[in-house]
Amino acid sequence: MNDRTSPLAQPLRPPSPGRALLCLGLFLGGAVTGAAGALVQPAWFPGGLLLALAAEAGLCLGAARAAGARGAAVAPAAGWTIAVLLLTASRPEGDFLFAAGSGSYLFLLGGIALAVICATLAPVRQPDGGAARLGK
Repeated sequence: MNDRTSPLAQPLRPPSPGRALLCLGLFLGGAVTGAAGALVQPAWFPGGLLLALAAEAGLCLGAARAAGARGAAVAPAAGWTIAVLLLTASRPEGDFLFAAGSGSYLFLLGGIALAVICATLAPVRQPDGGAARLGK
């Protein structure tokens, strides 16, 4: 039997200060990307919509690949989602940022779908150990 236990059986540890700072920075980067995308997507439709969604996907996947962890993709996706959802609310004066049009709905729904896809497809850190093959 192997002396090492499964990574799933080990107790959870809080993240290191560096990793927590990285996730906070990625969260803020996602919020800035969401706010910038909300302004760009109606200005240059359909190119602005594609640019805004590509920026979100690039930030999420790039962060995950650079950090080598799925949490690094979740942080900017959460920042993007919260920023965009806060921007959908209208103000008491009647001002609003998102018009009721197909571009706004594509940006909202497409961005949330991209966030889920990027967080799901992000690389997962593999446990240390030798490669195992069936039939050995």
